[in-house]
This record gives sequence, C-alpha cells and structure tokens, in this order.
Amino acid sequence: MSTEAKSVDDILLEAEDKMTKTEHVVQNEFAGVRTGKASAALVENITAEVYGSQMRIRELAGITTPEPRTLAIQPWDANALHPIEKAIQKAHIGLTPSIQGKTIRIFFPELSQERRQEYVKLIKTMAENGRVAIRHVRRDAMDELKKQKTAVKIPEDDEKHGEKELQKLHDDYIGKIDQHLSHKEKEIMTV
Repeated sequence: MSTEAKSVDDILLEAEDKMTKTEHVVQNEFAGVRTGKASAALVENITAEVYGSQMRIRELAGITTPEPRTLAIQPWDANALHPIEKAIQKAHIGLTPSIQGKTIRIFFPELSQERRQEYVKLIKTMAENGRVAIRHVRRDAMDELKKQKTAVKIPEDDEKHGEKELQKLHDDYIGKIDQHLSHKEKEIMTV
C-alpha cells in the first residue's frame, strides 16, 4: 500500500479546512438554541412538505422579527401556510405557531432561569463536541505527518515545524469555539 506524498503545507491546509468546518457546525448548532429573543435561525432550517417535496422554511417564506419576542413567517404562496405551521409544531422546539391572516406568528415566552440553565448545559455539550472534533483533526494530521516522515518524504525538521503549526491551529480553533460559547451563554443568560 503506497501512501501519496503530501507536503507539510498540504497537511496543515487540510487540517485548517476541517477545523473551520467544525467551527461553522458549532455556530450553526448554537443558532438553533433559543435565547430570550426571537431568532429566524430557530425555524429557517425546519423542513415542510410543500408541492410534494421537503423544503426549508427559509425557501418558502420571509422570516422577520417585528418585535424582540415575536417571529413572523410570511409564505410567498398561501398554500404553504398550513404545511409550515404543521412542520413547526412537529419540530418540537417548544413554540406554538398561530396563523393570523396570511402570516404565521410565533410568540416567545420569557425563559425561566431553570430553562436558561438547561440551554447553557446544551450549548456546553455542543461546544465540547466541537472541541473533540478539532482534537481528532489534529490527531489525524499528526499521524499523517509521522506517516510522511517515515516514508522519508519530509525531513524531521519540517515534521517538527508542522507539529508546532498544527498545535497552534488547534489552539486557535479551540479558542474560537470557547469565544462562541461564552457569547452564546451570555446571550442565553441575559434577561
């Protein structure tokens, strides 16, 4: 079995790309967690069955926040009104949509302290999963560096330099996830 030759830069770029994707996944997960105020991110990716296929709400309607604790969903086609309402109810996000004319309104009740703490626990788990994924990327890249060195494709100095750069990348992305976590935690706990 022959391993393809990869430069240290290739390995580092690949690792950075995977770490960036992990950071985006964590940010998207955070966006779906409710805070005290209305956010389109809570419903935009919910899929509704319209015209015989599954479509995201953001593809079917305009989503606005006319007031801090109200979400308004205005379908471009009136036939999508009831399927969107059903999809939101089935999503079990703890919100009740109500149809008012050609608009679906969702009112966000005030979060209890207990509920806020549950959400904080949830985002901490999401952040930890992100950190674990970044550690896996680092480990895989380290293994790849060692593989390339043993196959005598890269000098030992380059391998050491690559390991240092990889560690720096790892620390940067862990820091970014921690920043997103503290920002989201503050958002959730702000009454």
